Amino acid sequence: MDDPRRTQARQLRVETRMSLAQLRNRFGVSRDTMADWLWGLPVPEWTRRPNAKDELRDRAVALRRAGRTVPDIASELSVSRSTAYLWTRHLPLEPSPERATERQRRHMAEMREARWGPYRVARDAERAATWGRESDWVGALSEREVRLLGAVAYWCEGTKSKPWQPNRCRVTFINSDPVLIRLFLRFMDLFGLDRAALKYRISIHESADWDAAGRWWAVVAEVPYEIFCRPTLKKHNPTTVRHNVGAPYRGCLIIDVPRSRELYWRIEGIMQGIGLAAGSADGARM
Repeated sequence: MDDPRRTQARQLRVETRMSLAQLRNRFGVSRDTMADWLWGLPVPEWTRRPNAKDELRDRAVALRRAGRTVPDIASELSVSRSTAYLWTRHLPLEPSPERATERQRRHMAEMREARWGPYRVARDAERAATWGRESDWVGALSEREVRLLGAVAYWCEGTKSKPWQPNRCRVTFINSDPVLIRLFLRFMDLFGLDRAALKYRISIHESADWDAAGRWWAVVAEVPYEIFCRPTLKKHNPTTVRHNVGAPYRGCLIIDVPRSRELYWRIEGIMQGIGLAAGSADGARM
């Protein structure tokens, strides 16, 4: 028959919070007997010991729900990756396919950076050192050097007469590089031209901030922005993927020299001489 003390022991366990040792001493039974009497009785909450890692587990779950990876969680909480995984394995890796794709993209970027990052740092340092050496080598430019460089820059980037328009000789220079713009203006200075007497106009896409770009070019040219002509706006094609967008994009600066036929002849003559000096029998005529 069922021992009536079994019901009393179960009741005392729940109501009085008596320990297993206290119950065994009260009823004078063995450990196995008491375990049999209390079989199926839920373990009372008051018997559970607080776990020192419960707070860490909760933080791990919160970090995982925020999208952090298991390695990240392990590193932040100073636990092993296996522990971080056991604490968070019940949570889905990503809440959506889009998040999964984004996580994979970030992972691949981190892997590339880990592999190529040191190489890029060394490459950039070597490039900066090369810049410094070559820049120091250039030093100051003489008037002759400025004339030669200016003529070559113009012959590459300026307008030139064509065989079907041999007498269309007008000096117009266009470029997006401020270094070449400054070189050309210094080239013009050598011919005694007033920079403020030249005509300036920017060519830029209509989607850009042409006013800010024009003011930036005015600083480069060291002339008042108020003398700039109306800009030439290029139509923006939304379907075309362009990289020259945003604040760094300032279009091109067009510099037109009025009444510059004789100046054009002089530039043409310099290039003729450069061509002959370089061994070309025809010089630099177009």
